[in-house]
Amino acid sequence: MASSKASGAAWPFAPKEVGLNRDTQLLKLLAMITMLADHTGKMFFSQYPIMRVIGRLAFPIYAYCIAAGCVYSRNRLKYLSRLLLTGLVSQPFYAMALAHTTPRMFAVSFRENPVGAAVSFYVESWQSPSIMLTLTVGLLMIWAIRERQLICVLALALLTWKIQNSINYGWKGVALIVLFYLFIRHWWLAMPAVFAFMAWWGLQGSGYHFFGLQFGIQMFALLALPLICIPTHSNLKINKWVFYLFYPAHLIGIMLVQYAVKLS
Repeated sequence: MASSKASGAAWPFAPKEVGLNRDTQLLKLLAMITMLADHTGKMFFSQYPIMRVIGRLAFPIYAYCIAAGCVYSRNRLKYLSRLLLTGLVSQPFYAMALAHTTPRMFAVSFRENPVGAAVSFYVESWQSPSIMLTLTVGLLMIWAIRERQLICVLALALLTWKIQNSINYGWKGVALIVLFYLFIRHWWLAMPAVFAFMAWWGLQGSGYHFFGLQFGIQMFALLALPLICIPTHSNLKINKWVFYLFYPAHLIGIMLVQYAVKLS
């Protein structure tokens, strides 16, 4: 990609600092906790919808952390590789743990053709990709913007639109990641812009009412904005691989609990 430092007017979309909460270690920990609450609520505690509400905080925090990571990352290829590796490893566990399996995943007999069955199972599991695909597309979109690769931006936008029904949070999820990046230097711009987008997103759904206003569960994602915009100073230090390994690990844990419940 061409450098964003090319001659000409300064490119405003290659920030070198973050003006929102820089305590991303704490934010990632909160995202992990709220994601776990969301997934366990979905699979084991459907009678407690509050767990799914809490879970709405996870994606905006992850989206923001991706945007902040694009500002601070010194090695973009390694950053992308970690996301891709996590997504590739996690995909079959995601399908199994969160009830995204389809009959086609089991079309080939494991007893008669174990290798072919495993390949078929893995490939078909991508009919419902995990959130890692959304985060990866958002990351690529930011890099294209950062490097002034406008044709790549357009291509990625068209791709996102085309596959929006197949990825977590659709085009809105990718757009949220990009919005955080575009306004990441100034909280006073980020807050109204992101708030307006997320509020509009929440109004697309239904199931909740407040003073005559009908909205969907995604509206509760707005509760993540104060955590993202207000600086905290936890000085938390956690190895970066913990955040990546947690994703497949918690899915495997959910699978094991499901199996244990069936045996009991």
